[in-house]
This record gives sequence, C-alpha cells and structure tokens, in this order.
Amino acid sequence: MLDIFSALGSAIMTPLYYVISAILLAFHYVFSLVLDPSGGLAWALSIVGLTLVIRTALIPLFVKQIKAQRNMQLLQPKMKELQKKYGHDRQRLGEETMKLYKDAGTNPFASCMPLLLQMPIFFALFRLLDQAAKNQTPHGFLTKELATKFGEAKIGGAVPIYESFWDARTWGPLPDAGVMVVAAILVIAMTATTFTTQRQLMSKNMPAEALTGQYAQQQKMLLYVLPLVFGIGGVFFPIGVLIYWTTTNLWTMGQQFYVIRNNPAPGTPAFKAKQDREREKARAHGELEPGAPAGTPGGPAEDSQTDRRPQQRQQPRRTTKAERQRSNGSGQNSKKQGGRG
Repeated sequence: MLDIFSALGSAIMTPLYYVISAILLAFHYVFSLVLDPSGGLAWALSIVGLTLVIRTALIPLFVKQIKAQRNMQLLQPKMKELQKKYGHDRQRLGEETMKLYKDAGTNPFASCMPLLLQMPIFFALFRLLDQAAKNQTPHGFLTKELATKFGEAKIGGAVPIYESFWDARTWGPLPDAGVMVVAAILVIAMTATTFTTQRQLMSKNMPAEALTGQYAQQQKMLLYVLPLVFGIGGVFFPIGVLIYWTTTNLWTMGQQFYVIRNNPAPGTPAFKAKQDREREKARAHGELEPGAPAGTPGGPAEDSQTDRRPQQRQQPRRTTKAERQRSNGSGQNSKKQGGRG
C-alpha cells in the first residue's frame, strides 16, 4: 500500500519538479546577470519570480472563485428558507442544499480552488529546497551542482534560505538569531496578509443578508483559522518557502483589492462606494449638478435623456375663410369704437 502511495506521489510531484525548476532557473539566469549567482538574493528573487508566474497562470481560476463567492452570497436568502423549512431534517436539508447549488451552477468549495491547487506547488518547492540543502539532491532541471548552490545560498551572506525559525531557535542545537528575525518577519507578514485579505472580503464585498447564516459562519471561521494555521506552520517553513507564501499572499490581497474596488458585488459597501466615486467623477466633469444623485433631475441619466429628446418645430395652423371673415369683422368694430372715443 505504501508503495502505491509513493508511486502516486512521485507521479504527481515529478512533473512539478520540472516545471518549478525550469521557471526558477530561468529567473536565476536573469538575476545572475546583475547579482552574484551563488548569493541568496538572486535565488530569493527567483522564488518571487516563480510565484508571480504561478499566480498569473491561476488568474482564470481566481475569476471562477469570485463568481462562486458571489453566487454563494446571492443564494443566502434561499439557504435561510431551506433551513427554516427542513431544519428538523438534516438529511433532507443536505439534499435540498446540494440541489440548490446544482441549479445555481455553484459549489461552496470552488472558492478554495486556487489555494488547493497551490498546495502541490508549495510542497514541491519545499522538497526541492529541503533536499537541495540537506543532500544536494537534483530534481527536474536542477542538477546536483545547481542544487548545491541553491541549498547553500545565503541572503546577505548570513541568512540561509533553507533554514527555518524552528531550526534556528536560540534554545536549539544550532541557534541563529538572524534567521529567527527574518523568519519571524516573514511569518508575521504572511499571517497579516492572510487576515487582511479575508477581512477585506467580509467587510466590503459581502451584502448585509450574507453576513448571517452558514456561509457567513464559514467565512468568519476562515478569518481566524487560516492566519492561525499559517502562523503555527510558518515557524517550520524554510526562509525560501516563506518568501514564496508571503509573495503569493501579497498578490492575493492586491488582486482582491482591485476586484472589490472595480467590480464589487451588488448590494455591498464596496458597490455603494463605487457608485459614490462615479458620481463624484461625473460632478467633477460637469455632468452632474451639485447634490444631484444619478438618475434624479439634474443627474447624468436625466440630462442625457433630455439631450436626446427630439425638438419639434411648431407648425402654423391653417385658418378657414369663415374664421378670417370673423377676424376682419372684429377688427373693423374695434376701430369704430376707437374713433367714437
């Protein structure tokens, strides 16, 4: 059984070793043109470059993640109705919930796909760095010579990228305060960006009705559980892996900030803020009267409709012969009366 799992793991990881090592070495070649090829800075920047390439490739999945999150938010009123109706029967509630997901074309686990797909990459980089440092083991395009350089690289000539906070702890056999400081900074940054990203999603891009119920409870749990997991696990990650994970968290935070600002979910605080910005922009360009919201008299919608309304010319009405005679008769009478006066 263990042999089966080992073969399966090798079948999954071997292609990843080739992909990761190819991207890593390509960036290392570029940075080596201006930096010391054996220095830790060139390898650290290569890890950052690797992260950016991976996250760029995952953008389509991120778009699906956003759509899945919005669909889940829109389903919250129906979810509450199902809970009221089938709350006493958990099996029926589960069946109806899955049916609702299927009809809406969404899945609660779709929002976790980018994170789940990064895990094999994370473990591949971890093993690549760990085995390069300990055994100079070649993987993929990383030859034994390159593996030795990768494993021995030190940032600033003092902080090995293969070391972790736990391995360098001052109460351990090989204390290294420099590694502990750098690792602690990266762990804090990784944890803080994870918390900020989740908090940003809940506070700005979730409608009021989605802040209660099972989905909201799951989001609140992730708000505190994910940073805790990263914080505890981070003390065991090598510096190189911490660089990867901190970079990917910064990417996620920036990417989500852009989406929330420019394409927020309807009915959320971010959506209202976007409308306010658009009104201010229209007012600044003279398209909106001061204090007039869009769609009201004086607003952009009203003005545009007024401008597009066709102007009709007043046509002269033709008079009949009888009307002309009556008009002439009344004119003569008025002249006579004026002469008498």
